[in-house]
Amino acid sequence: MAKAVLVIDMVRGFMENGHTLYCGDRARAIIPHVKRLLQDQTEKGSFILYLRDEHDPDDPEFKMFPPHCIKDTVETEIIGELADYPGKIIPKTRYSAFTNSKLEAELAQLEPEAIIVCGVCTDICIMHTVAEAVNRLNYAVEVPVDCVTSFNEQTHRFALEHMEQVLGAKLFYADPRKLPQPRFTISEEILKGGTTDIYFARAVEILKKESINPVTTMEVFAGRDGMLCGMEEVQALLQDVLPMDKREVWALGEGEPVRKREVVLRITAPYQSYGIYETVYLGMLSQCSGWTTAARQCVDAAGGIPVISFGARHVHPAVAGVMDYAAVVGGCTGCSSISGARLAGVQPSGTLPHALILVVGDTVRATELFDKYVPDDVPRIALVDTFMDEPEESLRVARALPEKLQAVRLDTPGERGGVTIDLVKETRARLDQAGFNGVQIVVSGGINPERIKAFVNAGAPVDFFGVGSYITSSPPLDYTADIHEMEGKSIAKRGRIPGITSNPRLRRIL
Repeated sequence: MAKAVLVIDMVRGFMENGHTLYCGDRARAIIPHVKRLLQDQTEKGSFILYLRDEHDPDDPEFKMFPPHCIKDTVETEIIGELADYPGKIIPKTRYSAFTNSKLEAELAQLEPEAIIVCGVCTDICIMHTVAEAVNRLNYAVEVPVDCVTSFNEQTHRFALEHMEQVLGAKLFYADPRKLPQPRFTISEEILKGGTTDIYFARAVEILKKESINPVTTMEVFAGRDGMLCGMEEVQALLQDVLPMDKREVWALGEGEPVRKREVVLRITAPYQSYGIYETVYLGMLSQCSGWTTAARQCVDAAGGIPVISFGARHVHPAVAGVMDYAAVVGGCTGCSSISGARLAGVQPSGTLPHALILVVGDTVRATELFDKYVPDDVPRIALVDTFMDEPEESLRVARALPEKLQAVRLDTPGERGGVTIDLVKETRARLDQAGFNGVQIVVSGGINPERIKAFVNAGAPVDFFGVGSYITSSPPLDYTADIHEMEGKSIAKRGRIPGITSNPRLRRIL
């Protein structure tokens, strides 16, 4: 049997800026995920039903909310982004899509094995529809977390928790990101406690001597908004140290957005098994999340133009690979370090260094040697700012490798003004005039979100951005760990709320 997907209020009145009840950026952010959901469910033979707000001018709801989605206005139209996914449109006038509508009769005819509810707003029409589907009609209900949202983050989360824990709806992700699958190996130095704060080591030693080892639940929460990274490495650590018969670990996944004070990790196990590693897993999460958050800021600013992490030279070699991995989790399409590329499951990205060009004595000659000795599957990208004017040097290497050159990289130093918008435009124009339209342009050197936005807003023809120090110098996203339960009883230090902190987004990983 097929399922039925209820797409609720994905109409212009809620989803497009300029309308009275526009739900904002949160609403726009779910559109790609809803499209993915509809694509997947259509391929599986599910039924698509669009429930749209459609009010009379004197609707009683306007005592609570401003007039919106009045019948026969553009606000009631399904947004154009969903046009490729045809379905039946069912008007509604109340929070629950079942009230005074034809939805119940339609579902009775379809007889779906379950219904999937997506759209806006989580705490209003979504929750009321789910409640009636469960309580009155006994449907199995599924709610894709990344396909629902609301005006308010707090009420959005409350609604998700209520639908899962009270109504019994199944929460899932319609569009799980295809992130790299790293294989982290925890070093002996870490496992032996050599990188922990000494007071944790002393505390565990005391507890061992006194044979005190209660099962405790430790929760880790974020100090500010950002993007999570480091959880794969934390999982590898906990996999090694927690007893298999007495462990339960819940967490958010790599690359997921996190909010200030949101619980991202919950560990339940005998305290002695993991107490010494608090410094370790907090450090893994904090540093990686800082790098990932910065990378995401650059990727968002680029608006679809690929961003590559070039920052390995700015960090200690012991963490260079993890930093580059975190940048890829943040959305970078590649990274320069070999170890980072291995962790991220990508090919390392890089052109040829100024040093090679200086030693050889000519940009063209150095590029030809690169082409001669480097495997064919490595892109031919020439660095063109060493000896001559960048547009002129670009033409020289393009003529030398007319069928092979894929891109030129502009990395003009700050002493000469750095890479400018006009320089990029001139380089593009010169290449096009000479017939090298297919040669792309990579820009690097002091790149940050503000400079990326400037290039994008000016229409500069940049094909790739290389970002280094902005990612590596980003502040850690601080995390804090607290015990909230011991042997099944709620407990906490002063200033914290005893007991488990609810977060329906957590998924069990161990």
